[in-house]
Amino acid sequence: MRIVHIVECFAAGTAHFINLLTQYTSCEHIVIHGERSDEIKAEAVKAKFPNGVTFIRWKSVQRELKPMRDLKALIELHNILSKIDNIDVIHLHSSKAGFLGRITCFLMRRQNVIYTPNGASFSRADISATKKSLFIALERIADKLSGRVVCCSSSESKSFNEIGIKSTYINNGTSIPALLPEKPNTSKMGSDSETFTIVTVGRVTEQKNPTLFNKIANFFVEQKNIQFIWVGEGEAKQKKLLEAENIRLTGWLPKEEVDNIVHHADVYLSTSLWEGLPFSVLEAISIGKCVLLSDCVGNVDLVKDGFNGFIFDTAEKAITKIQWLTENKENIPLMENNSREWSMRDFDIKVVSKKYEELYSSLVSANTPYVVSSSV
Repeated sequence: MRIVHIVECFAAGTAHFINLLTQYTSCEHIVIHGERSDEIKAEAVKAKFPNGVTFIRWKSVQRELKPMRDLKALIELHNILSKIDNIDVIHLHSSKAGFLGRITCFLMRRQNVIYTPNGASFSRADISATKKSLFIALERIADKLSGRVVCCSSSESKSFNEIGIKSTYINNGTSIPALLPEKPNTSKMGSDSETFTIVTVGRVTEQKNPTLFNKIANFFVEQKNIQFIWVGEGEAKQKKLLEAENIRLTGWLPKEEVDNIVHHADVYLSTSLWEGLPFSVLEAISIGKCVLLSDCVGNVDLVKDGFNGFIFDTAEKAITKIQWLTENKENIPLMENNSREWSMRDFDIKVVSKKYEELYSSLVSANTPYVVSSSV
């Protein structure tokens, strides 16, 4: 099958998700992509893809709502698609590509269209109520034109169903690594082997809520045996929010070093305001981490309270859970094991990619309706 992926945000989790689909499905893949050069160059993203994937630059697309620029991007996308023969399925990724892509497919009378939001625009917590209502209206318009919505998590699917847009879901997935052997911890900030380390991985943005992360860390600033690590980079004004003395901001690191830091941490913390189904947390539970996650779309699908960690909705509740974990460390290995087993069962990319391949095949075969299992 020839699958055409269309994406504006060719970076971070969305690009990683497409990369995994190209690796683990036995299809021919063409990726039509934008570029956010302020985050990462498209060439650097493409270098991580397997051989045989075809890339086409979508030059005029950009993130923000700008009618004239969006019209130009729509025309360009139409021209690109008109030059590709024998398309079996068009898979749209993220909100901007989802909107412009569904308009284009409607105008071209293209069938077999899937839209995976990977973080619904109307779930953003950094926008006004008016803008949120606009995003909901745009989603409803696009849904009437073409395609079906296949979300990346149960909670994201629920958010679409709640605004009257029928959706199903297939969980995001990740490759399940072999467990790393125990070895001397080189990730701690101090020399004390008893240091309790709390880590997060991701770009320092408003979405990831560095203000909340800093508030939680700052409570423990006098307790030298509790340290926080943020692996990632971001804008200067966002990084300045991580001002607590017990936070180490590492910048971007080689994957092996990131894996080592997360592996040796005691708890993985996410303070996100909204997500789709975050790959950083998926990868953390895949190596068996106890997690402490904010109560938002996406995060809620990756933690079972008291089973593999805890969920929280205020800094005070997160602080209380950290205090409990530091005083009851014997419970952490059980939670780590629960994370690992749950990840292997429900979030293995081999299982997830098989579901997508079945979905692609069912769209090509018009007489075969596709039903997404609620367990995946």
